[in-house]
Amino acid sequence: MKNIAPIVWAIGPDFGAGDGSAELRRIVGALLTYGLLIAVLMLIVCAAGWAIGSANGSWQTASKAKAGLVVALLGAVLIGGALAWANWLLDVGAAL
Repeated sequence: MKNIAPIVWAIGPDFGAGDGSAELRRIVGALLTYGLLIAVLMLIVCAAGWAIGSANGSWQTASKAKAGLVVALLGAVLIGGALAWANWLLDVGAAL
């Protein structure tokens, strides 16, 4: 009787088919850069509004500008973390 070698099928995803991680990394980096620029500009505008509102005795304006300053800081932190997270995900995806 003949020995029949078992046929091993290599079934799995073809990670080489989608070779766009460099393009995706560039697009994500550009979008996050614009987001970070907007957050920094918002930080400057809110700090100026807080200073002007406090100097003129308008506590409502100063309070709203202070809240905007906190939102701008949190946005900048989240955008920076999103960039690091997206780069990590792209590196993990390339290693699969």
